[in-house]
Amino acid sequence: MALHAEDTYWHSASLAGLRVIVTGAARGVGKGVTAALLERGAAVLMVDRDPAVADVAGTFGVEGRAVPLVADLCDRSSYQRIVDEAVQTLGGIDALINNAIATNEPKVFTDITLDDFDLVFDTGPRATFFLMQAAYPALKAAGGGSIVNFGSGSGTAGQKTFGAYAGAKEAIRGISKVAALEWGKDNIRVNVVCPFAQSDGVAGWSEEFPEVYNKIVKGIPLRRIGDTQADIGPMVAFLVSSDASYLTAQTIHVDGGMGMYR
Repeated sequence: MALHAEDTYWHSASLAGLRVIVTGAARGVGKGVTAALLERGAAVLMVDRDPAVADVAGTFGVEGRAVPLVADLCDRSSYQRIVDEAVQTLGGIDALINNAIATNEPKVFTDITLDDFDLVFDTGPRATFFLMQAAYPALKAAGGGSIVNFGSGSGTAGQKTFGAYAGAKEAIRGISKVAALEWGKDNIRVNVVCPFAQSDGVAGWSEEFPEVYNKIVKGIPLRRIGDTQADIGPMVAFLVSSDASYLTAQTIHVDGGMGMYR
């Protein structure tokens, strides 16, 4: 029997009072995660380098709970500014979702340039690391909280033409494990989600390499690509909730079964 929204255990106030930062919130996975958090009652600082994030925030119809902030994660001064904005506008931080990353791939390994490498590492592990550092005092002051970082099957299993991206995603997993070990005493949990969902990146990849894309979809046990809001969002919502209070230092593949052999 197929599950429907009315069959789920969550409700519109299940995350009420939770204050969350989501990076890369204007589209794709970040937008889907934001939507899932908002529909459960959380307040979200929606961070994106695209000014359209303000328009996206307005589409949710939750005035005061979807707060847009334009920030470029390549700008190293942005980390503290993001945290300060969350504390000022939301009153504190209970969760940090590091979703944003930019890449110029797919490219074969020998064609990846220093600029390509710098881009994906600056927006991925570097931003993740220093946003976590910046958020730590506010999370600790709140009595603890949850950090959800985004990895990728490109890193856990490897994927041709994504050499720098895979490296960046695995760096994020390493960072996450260390922080989970060090910050557990502060009741700060750190987990990693590796999704496979209909993001802009996946859409572009499917257009450029349709045969590879279709082959991969056929190889997914559930035979479909995940939905950013209905499939990825609920996992993140669970991880930031009190229901996951004993879960940390884990990597969870939300990919329809693709990651079961990794």
